[in-house]
Amino acid sequence: MASHARRARDEPAAAARAQRVWPLLVVLAGVVAGLVVAMLGQATWRAGCLLIGASLGLGAVLRLALPSREAGLLQVRGKAFDAGLLMLLAVAVIVLAVLVPAER
Repeated sequence: MASHARRARDEPAAAARAQRVWPLLVVLAGVVAGLVVAMLGQATWRAGCLLIGASLGLGAVLRLALPSREAGLLQVRGKAFDAGLLMLLAVAVIVLAVLVPAER
């Protein structure tokens, strides 16, 4: 009987944890989509890298916009550090994608 009461009490907490995973899943889905696009061929690698950079930038915006309690697994350190690092990575990937010359 006690285990049933404990399970009933833990179910809302587990549901709340599951709802906080969505920001990271959105970013990871964008990165995976970018990797798939980049792997399709030489003509699409740049678009894939831009998609990866945009996904990382979205992660930075989500980290800034969401309260720390709802940021879930995007929350690693402080809000400024997390968003700054994600934005730095986003800008680096986008700049490299734009600056690398096309093959002739």
